[in-house]
Amino acid sequence: MAQDYVVGLTSDNADADGRTIFGDVGLERLEAAGLTWRTMPPVDGHEATPAHLDGLDAVLSFGHWGWPRELLAASPRLKHLARFGAGFDGIDPAAVAAEGVVLTTTPGATTKPLAASAMTMLLAVAHNLPQNLFAARGGRWDERGRYIGRGLDGATVGIVGFGRAGQELARLLAPFGARLLVHDVPALADAASVLDAELVELDDLLAEADHLVLLAALTEGSHRMVDASLLARTKPGVTLTNVSRGGLVDHDALRAALATGHVSAAGLDVLDPEPPAADDPLLTMENVLVTPHALFWTRDFVDGVATSAIEAIIDVAHGRRPATTVNPDVYDLAPRQAFGTGR
Repeated sequence: MAQDYVVGLTSDNADADGRTIFGDVGLERLEAAGLTWRTMPPVDGHEATPAHLDGLDAVLSFGHWGWPRELLAASPRLKHLARFGAGFDGIDPAAVAAEGVVLTTTPGATTKPLAASAMTMLLAVAHNLPQNLFAARGGRWDERGRYIGRGLDGATVGIVGFGRAGQELARLLAPFGARLLVHDVPALADAASVLDAELVELDDLLAEADHLVLLAALTEGSHRMVDASLLARTKPGVTLTNVSRGGLVDHDALRAALATGHVSAAGLDVLDPEPPAADDPLLTMENVLVTPHALFWTRDFVDGVATSAIEAIIDVAHGRRPATTVNPDVYDLAPRQAFGTGR
Protein backbone atom coordinates (compact mmCIF):
# COMPACT_ATOMS: atom_id res chain seq x y z
CA MET A 1 0.00 0.00 0.00
CA ALA A 2 1.54 3.25 -1.17
CA GLN A 3 -0.40 5.35 1.38
CA ASP A 4 -2.21 4.78 4.63
CA TYR A 5 -5.24 2.56 4.12
CA VAL A 6 -7.99 4.10 6.20
CA VAL A 7 -11.15 2.31 7.33
CA GLY A 8 -14.18 4.34 8.42
CA LEU A 9 -16.57 2.95 11.03
CA THR A 10 -20.18 4.07 10.66
CA SER A 11 -21.19 6.03 13.73
CA ASP A 12 -24.72 4.65 13.85
CA ASN A 13 -23.40 1.81 16.03
CA ALA A 14 -19.82 2.80 16.87
CA ASP A 15 -18.36 5.39 19.25
CA ALA A 16 -15.35 7.60 18.56
CA ASP A 17 -13.10 5.19 20.46
CA GLY A 18 -14.22 2.25 18.32
CA ARG A 19 -16.50 0.74 20.93
CA THR A 20 -19.54 -0.65 19.11
CA ILE A 21 -23.04 -1.68 20.05
CA PHE A 22 -21.71 -5.22 19.73
CA GLY A 23 -18.85 -4.58 22.15
CA ASP A 24 -15.23 -5.18 21.18
CA VAL A 25 -14.97 -6.26 17.54
CA GLY A 26 -11.20 -6.62 17.44
CA LEU A 27 -10.15 -3.48 15.59
CA GLU A 28 -6.57 -4.14 16.65
CA ARG A 29 -6.48 -6.72 13.86
CA LEU A 30 -6.75 -3.89 11.34
CA GLU A 31 -3.84 -2.11 12.99
CA ALA A 32 -1.76 -5.31 13.03
CA ALA A 33 -2.29 -5.56 9.27
CA GLY A 34 -0.98 -2.02 8.72
CA LEU A 35 -4.39 -0.33 8.38
CA THR A 36 -5.77 2.61 10.33
CA TRP A 37 -9.36 3.33 11.30
CA ARG A 38 -11.55 6.16 12.51
CA THR A 39 -15.20 6.58 13.36
CA MET A 40 -17.13 8.61 10.83
CA PRO A 41 -19.17 11.67 11.88
CA PRO A 42 -22.92 11.18 12.43
CA VAL A 43 -25.21 11.62 9.43
CA ASP A 44 -28.53 13.36 9.01
CA GLY A 45 -30.99 10.58 8.28
CA HIS A 46 -29.51 7.35 6.94
CA GLU A 47 -27.11 8.44 4.20
CA ALA A 48 -23.51 9.66 4.26
CA THR A 49 -22.16 12.48 2.12
CA PRO A 50 -18.88 12.71 0.18
CA ALA A 51 -17.46 14.66 3.15
CA HIS A 52 -18.05 11.62 5.38
CA LEU A 53 -16.05 9.46 2.96
CA ASP A 54 -13.22 11.87 2.38
CA GLY A 55 -9.89 10.15 2.98
CA LEU A 56 -11.41 6.70 3.42
CA ASP A 57 -10.42 3.56 1.53
CA ALA A 58 -13.01 1.30 3.14
CA VAL A 59 -16.13 1.52 5.26
CA LEU A 60 -17.17 -0.96 7.94
CA SER A 61 -20.93 -0.45 8.01
CA PHE A 62 -22.55 -1.57 11.25
CA GLY A 63 -26.07 -0.38 10.55
CA HIS A 64 -28.03 0.37 7.41
CA TRP A 65 -26.84 3.66 6.00
CA GLY A 66 -27.61 4.08 2.31
CA TRP A 67 -24.79 3.89 -0.26
CA PRO A 68 -26.22 5.16 -3.55
CA ARG A 69 -24.13 5.12 -6.71
CA GLU A 70 -23.97 8.92 -6.81
CA LEU A 71 -22.27 8.96 -3.42
CA LEU A 72 -19.70 6.37 -4.47
CA ALA A 73 -19.01 8.22 -7.72
CA ALA A 74 -18.27 11.35 -5.71
CA SER A 75 -15.88 9.44 -3.41
CA PRO A 76 -13.16 8.13 -5.76
CA ARG A 77 -10.80 6.93 -3.03
CA LEU A 78 -13.31 4.46 -1.56
CA LYS A 79 -12.57 0.86 -2.58
CA HIS A 80 -14.61 -1.32 -0.27
CA LEU A 81 -17.97 -1.42 1.54
CA ALA A 82 -17.89 -4.08 4.26
CA ARG A 83 -21.24 -4.87 5.90
CA PHE A 84 -21.21 -6.12 9.49
CA GLY A 85 -23.86 -8.77 8.88
CA ALA A 86 -25.38 -10.84 6.11
CA GLY A 87 -27.86 -8.32 4.71
CA PHE A 88 -27.30 -5.49 2.29
CA ASP A 89 -30.72 -3.82 2.28
CA GLY A 90 -30.78 -0.64 0.27
CA ILE A 91 -27.50 -1.37 -1.52
CA ASP A 92 -27.45 -2.17 -5.24
CA PRO A 93 -24.51 -4.60 -5.73
CA ALA A 94 -24.41 -4.00 -9.49
CA ALA A 95 -24.23 -0.22 -9.04
CA VAL A 96 -21.51 -0.60 -6.43
CA ALA A 97 -19.55 -2.84 -8.81
CA ALA A 98 -20.00 -0.37 -11.66
CA GLU A 99 -18.24 2.23 -9.50
CA GLY A 100 -15.34 -0.14 -8.90
CA VAL A 101 -16.17 -0.71 -5.23
CA VAL A 102 -16.11 -4.15 -3.61
CA LEU A 103 -19.13 -5.08 -1.46
CA THR A 104 -18.76 -7.80 1.17
CA THR A 105 -21.06 -9.25 3.83
CA THR A 106 -20.67 -11.93 6.49
CA PRO A 107 -23.19 -14.65 5.57
CA GLY A 108 -21.51 -17.69 7.06
CA ALA A 109 -21.02 -16.09 10.45
CA THR A 110 -24.72 -15.28 10.90
CA THR A 111 -26.21 -18.63 9.88
CA LYS A 112 -26.27 -20.52 13.17
CA PRO A 113 -27.13 -17.57 15.47
CA LEU A 114 -29.98 -16.50 13.17
CA ALA A 115 -31.36 -20.04 12.91
CA ALA A 116 -31.11 -20.43 16.68
CA SER A 117 -33.02 -17.18 17.21
CA ALA A 118 -35.72 -18.40 14.81
CA MET A 119 -35.91 -21.66 16.78
CA THR A 120 -36.15 -19.70 20.03
CA MET A 121 -39.06 -17.60 18.78
CA LEU A 122 -40.75 -20.60 17.16
CA LEU A 123 -40.68 -22.57 20.41
CA ALA A 124 -41.94 -19.51 22.27
CA VAL A 125 -45.02 -19.03 20.10
CA ALA A 126 -45.64 -22.77 19.72
CA HIS A 127 -45.85 -23.00 23.52
CA ASN A 128 -47.77 -19.72 23.93
CA LEU A 129 -44.95 -18.16 25.93
CA PRO A 130 -46.18 -14.56 25.37
CA GLN A 131 -49.65 -15.33 26.75
CA ASN A 132 -48.29 -17.31 29.69
CA LEU A 133 -45.79 -14.55 30.48
CA PHE A 134 -48.52 -11.91 30.63
CA ALA A 135 -50.71 -14.20 32.74
CA ALA A 136 -47.92 -14.86 35.25
CA ARG A 137 -46.99 -11.19 35.53
CA GLY A 138 -50.63 -10.29 36.01
CA GLY A 139 -51.12 -12.86 38.78
CA ARG A 140 -53.63 -14.77 36.65
CA TRP A 141 -52.37 -18.27 37.45
CA ASP A 142 -55.92 -19.63 37.35
CA GLU A 143 -56.01 -18.83 33.59
CA ARG A 144 -53.03 -20.97 32.58
CA GLY A 145 -55.27 -23.67 31.13
CA ARG A 146 -56.34 -21.17 28.47
CA TYR A 147 -52.87 -21.01 27.00
CA ILE A 148 -52.06 -24.57 26.01
CA GLY A 149 -49.82 -24.31 22.97
CA ARG A 150 -49.91 -26.23 19.70
CA GLY A 151 -46.32 -27.41 20.16
CA LEU A 152 -44.18 -28.79 17.37
CA ASP A 153 -44.63 -32.56 17.51
CA GLY A 154 -46.91 -33.48 14.62
CA ALA A 155 -47.31 -29.86 13.57
CA THR A 156 -46.47 -28.45 10.16
CA VAL A 157 -43.80 -25.76 10.09
CA GLY A 158 -43.60 -23.58 6.99
CA ILE A 159 -40.28 -21.84 6.36
CA VAL A 160 -40.32 -19.01 3.81
CA GLY A 161 -36.72 -18.54 2.69
CA PHE A 162 -34.55 -21.65 2.57
CA GLY A 163 -31.06 -20.24 2.32
CA ARG A 164 -28.32 -20.89 4.87
CA ALA A 165 -30.37 -19.95 7.91
CA GLY A 166 -33.50 -21.73 6.70
CA GLN A 167 -31.57 -24.92 6.14
CA GLU A 168 -29.92 -24.64 9.56
CA LEU A 169 -33.35 -24.18 11.14
CA ALA A 170 -34.48 -27.37 9.41
CA ARG A 171 -31.57 -29.19 11.03
CA LEU A 172 -32.53 -27.82 14.44
CA LEU A 173 -36.12 -28.94 13.94
CA ALA A 174 -35.19 -32.53 13.07
CA PRO A 175 -35.70 -33.98 16.60
CA PHE A 176 -39.05 -32.29 17.20
CA GLY A 177 -41.28 -34.44 15.01
CA ALA A 178 -42.59 -31.60 12.88
CA ARG A 179 -43.43 -31.79 9.19
CA LEU A 180 -41.40 -29.24 7.23
CA LEU A 181 -42.66 -27.31 4.22
CA VAL A 182 -40.35 -24.72 2.65
CA HIS A 183 -40.71 -22.11 -0.05
CA ASP A 184 -37.84 -20.77 -2.12
CA VAL A 185 -36.40 -21.09 -5.61
CA PRO A 186 -36.79 -24.52 -7.33
CA ALA A 187 -33.02 -25.05 -7.34
CA LEU A 188 -33.20 -25.71 -3.58
CA ALA A 189 -35.46 -28.77 -3.96
CA ASP A 190 -32.56 -31.20 -3.44
CA ALA A 191 -31.33 -29.31 -0.36
CA ALA A 192 -34.85 -29.51 1.05
CA SER A 193 -35.11 -33.21 0.37
CA VAL A 194 -31.83 -33.94 2.15
CA LEU A 195 -33.24 -32.21 5.24
CA ASP A 196 -36.58 -34.07 5.09
CA ALA A 197 -38.39 -30.95 3.98
CA GLU A 198 -40.69 -30.49 1.01
CA LEU A 199 -40.26 -27.52 -1.33
CA VAL A 200 -43.76 -26.27 -2.21
CA GLU A 201 -45.56 -23.31 -3.70
CA LEU A 202 -46.24 -20.48 -1.28
CA ASP A 203 -50.02 -20.92 -1.27
CA ASP A 204 -49.66 -24.62 -0.47
CA LEU A 205 -47.36 -23.78 2.43
CA LEU A 206 -49.77 -21.14 3.76
CA ALA A 207 -52.74 -23.50 3.60
CA GLU A 208 -51.03 -26.21 5.64
CA ALA A 209 -48.58 -24.56 8.05
CA ASP A 210 -49.43 -24.41 11.75
CA HIS A 211 -46.32 -22.28 12.28
CA LEU A 212 -45.03 -19.80 9.70
CA VAL A 213 -41.37 -18.74 9.89
CA LEU A 214 -39.91 -15.90 7.80
CA LEU A 215 -36.24 -16.19 6.82
CA ALA A 216 -36.48 -14.56 3.41
CA ALA A 217 -34.33 -11.69 2.16
CA LEU A 218 -35.92 -8.26 1.92
CA THR A 219 -36.18 -7.21 -1.74
CA GLU A 220 -38.55 -5.09 -3.78
CA GLY A 221 -40.52 -8.25 -4.50
CA SER A 222 -40.73 -9.40 -0.88
CA HIS A 223 -41.42 -6.01 0.71
CA ARG A 224 -44.57 -6.39 2.84
CA MET A 225 -45.28 -9.77 1.30
CA VAL A 226 -47.05 -10.76 4.51
CA ASP A 227 -50.09 -8.58 3.99
CA ALA A 228 -53.80 -9.00 4.66
CA SER A 229 -54.26 -11.13 1.55
CA LEU A 230 -51.46 -13.52 2.49
CA LEU A 231 -52.59 -13.81 6.10
CA ALA A 232 -56.12 -14.61 4.95
CA ARG A 233 -54.69 -17.64 3.13
CA THR A 234 -53.11 -19.07 6.28
CA LYS A 235 -54.72 -21.59 8.64
CA PRO A 236 -56.78 -20.14 11.48
CA GLY A 237 -54.61 -20.10 14.59
CA VAL A 238 -51.31 -20.00 12.72
CA THR A 239 -48.30 -18.57 14.53
CA LEU A 240 -45.85 -16.19 12.87
CA THR A 241 -42.13 -15.95 13.57
CA ASN A 242 -40.04 -13.23 11.94
CA VAL A 243 -36.33 -12.85 12.69
CA SER A 244 -35.34 -11.79 9.18
CA ARG A 245 -36.47 -8.28 8.21
CA GLY A 246 -39.36 -6.21 9.51
CA GLY A 247 -40.10 -4.94 6.01
CA LEU A 248 -41.38 -8.38 5.01
CA VAL A 249 -44.56 -7.76 7.02
CA ASP A 250 -47.43 -5.30 6.74
CA HIS A 251 -47.76 -4.71 10.46
CA ASP A 252 -51.22 -3.12 10.21
CA ALA A 253 -52.47 -6.37 8.69
CA LEU A 254 -50.64 -8.41 11.31
CA ARG A 255 -52.10 -6.39 14.20
CA ALA A 256 -55.58 -6.99 12.81
CA ALA A 257 -54.99 -10.74 12.42
CA LEU A 258 -53.58 -10.99 15.95
CA ALA A 259 -56.56 -9.07 17.36
CA THR A 260 -59.04 -11.52 15.83
CA GLY A 261 -56.96 -14.57 16.76
CA HIS A 262 -56.53 -15.69 13.15
CA VAL A 263 -52.83 -15.38 13.95
CA SER A 264 -52.73 -16.90 17.42
CA ALA A 265 -49.26 -15.64 18.36
CA ALA A 266 -46.31 -13.83 16.86
CA GLY A 267 -42.63 -13.79 17.74
CA LEU A 268 -40.93 -10.74 16.23
CA ASP A 269 -37.26 -9.86 16.52
CA VAL A 270 -37.65 -7.36 13.67
CA LEU A 271 -40.16 -4.60 13.01
CA ASP A 272 -40.71 -1.80 10.51
CA PRO A 273 -39.84 0.85 11.51
CA GLU A 274 -37.19 0.20 14.12
CA PRO A 275 -37.56 1.21 16.81
CA PRO A 276 -41.36 1.14 16.75
CA ALA A 277 -43.53 3.89 18.13
CA ALA A 278 -43.79 3.73 21.90
CA ASP A 279 -47.56 3.21 21.63
CA ASP A 280 -47.38 0.45 19.00
CA PRO A 281 -49.99 -2.14 20.06
CA LEU A 282 -47.58 -4.95 19.18
CA LEU A 283 -45.59 -4.04 22.28
CA THR A 284 -48.52 -4.68 24.62
CA MET A 285 -50.56 -7.39 22.88
CA GLU A 286 -50.60 -10.50 25.06
CA ASN A 287 -50.07 -12.86 22.13
CA VAL A 288 -46.94 -11.12 20.83
CA LEU A 289 -43.30 -11.48 21.88
CA VAL A 290 -41.11 -8.60 20.63
CA THR A 291 -37.34 -8.35 20.94
CA PRO A 292 -35.23 -5.42 19.64
CA HIS A 293 -33.57 -6.97 16.56
CA ALA A 294 -30.91 -8.50 18.78
CA LEU A 295 -32.06 -12.01 19.66
CA PHE A 296 -29.30 -13.53 17.53
CA TRP A 297 -26.60 -11.33 19.07
CA THR A 298 -24.56 -13.95 20.89
CA ARG A 299 -20.84 -13.88 21.61
CA ASP A 300 -20.36 -16.41 18.82
CA PHE A 301 -22.27 -14.16 16.44
CA VAL A 302 -20.21 -11.06 17.28
CA ASP A 303 -16.89 -12.91 17.10
CA GLY A 304 -17.76 -14.64 13.83
CA VAL A 305 -19.13 -11.57 12.07
CA ALA A 306 -16.30 -9.34 13.27
CA THR A 307 -13.67 -11.82 12.08
CA SER A 308 -15.33 -12.23 8.70
CA ALA A 309 -15.75 -8.48 8.13
CA ILE A 310 -12.25 -7.54 9.27
CA GLU A 311 -10.59 -10.33 7.29
CA ALA A 312 -12.43 -9.11 4.18
CA ILE A 313 -11.19 -5.56 4.76
CA ILE A 314 -7.61 -6.78 5.17
CA ASP A 315 -7.92 -8.95 2.05
CA VAL A 316 -9.09 -6.06 -0.12
CA ALA A 317 -6.43 -3.74 1.30
CA HIS A 318 -3.75 -6.24 0.29
CA GLY A 319 -5.17 -6.99 -3.15
CA ARG A 320 -6.86 -10.29 -2.31
CA ARG A 321 -10.42 -11.16 -3.33
CA PRO A 322 -12.60 -12.00 -0.30
CA ALA A 323 -14.73 -15.11 -0.57
CA THR A 324 -17.62 -13.07 0.88
CA THR A 325 -17.77 -10.65 -2.08
CA VAL A 326 -21.39 -9.93 -3.00
CA ASN A 327 -20.60 -8.28 -6.37
CA PRO A 328 -17.81 -10.40 -7.94
CA ASP A 329 -18.40 -8.66 -11.28
CA VAL A 330 -16.37 -5.79 -9.86
CA TYR A 331 -13.17 -7.76 -10.46
CA ASP A 332 -13.93 -7.93 -14.21
CA LEU A 333 -14.79 -4.26 -14.47
CA ALA A 334 -12.51 -1.51 -13.20
CA PRO A 335 -11.97 -2.02 -9.48
CA ARG A 336 -10.41 0.90 -7.65
CA GLN A 337 -8.08 -1.53 -5.92
CA ALA A 338 -5.50 -3.68 -7.73
CA PHE A 339 -6.23 -7.38 -7.28
CA GLY A 340 -4.43 -10.58 -8.11
CA THR A 341 -6.07 -13.31 -10.15
CA GLY A 342 -7.03 -15.45 -7.15
CA ARG A 343 -8.19 -15.04 -3.59
